[in-house]
Amino acid sequence: MKALPRKLLPLTLFAIAVTSLFCVRPAQAYSVTLQQVGSDVVATGSGAINLTGLTFLSVAINGGIIIANLGAIRTGSETNADRDIYRGFTGPTSFGSGGAFLPETGSGQTFGITGNLSLRNLYVPLGYVSGTALSSTSTYNNATFATLGVTPGTYVWSWGTGLANQNFTLIIGGAGVPDGGSTVSLLGFALLSLVALRRKLPLLRGTKS
Repeated sequence: MKALPRKLLPLTLFAIAVTSLFCVRPAQAYSVTLQQVGSDVVATGSGAINLTGLTFLSVAINGGIIIANLGAIRTGSETNADRDIYRGFTGPTSFGSGGAFLPETGSGQTFGITGNLSLRNLYVPLGYVSGTALSSTSTYNNATFATLGVTPGTYVWSWGTGLANQNFTLIIGGAGVPDGGSTVSLLGFALLSLVALRRKLPLLRGTKS
């Protein structure tokens, strides 16, 4: 087998490291970001859920909504579709003083949570399988955080034993949930490895095989 040219060795190893990084990266835990976009408020949800540690309750029909005083938010385009309902999480019981508001438009499968103690439910698409990526949006026309009665901040609901994706995060007025720095750390490690290899190249060139 012909040996790889030494000039290509560091670049090849770096490419392998970066490719492996993005191939094995799991989907982030589900989060919803509520932001003011022009004259509208837009809720954007994405990520995955691990249902381990939750208890299935029932199937119900519901759609997108926000009810700050009940800690409830669901995003998506479906207004009358079945959802699987799960219970067994802990977290905030509200994220403001506002009542019920329905979005004017939405996209994706409807998914969400209610934090109120008497209605503490997690809503997922019918037949949802743990780890499946979810993505949805809801738009509230001519609205503000004040008119919706939501309080800016980060609200987290969690369950289980702390496994990946056993949480649901709502960020009001923020830019999203970081991945804990794992991706940046691994990429930094790959870059450092490349630098180390480049420093060793002169020594390798002076060594006869």
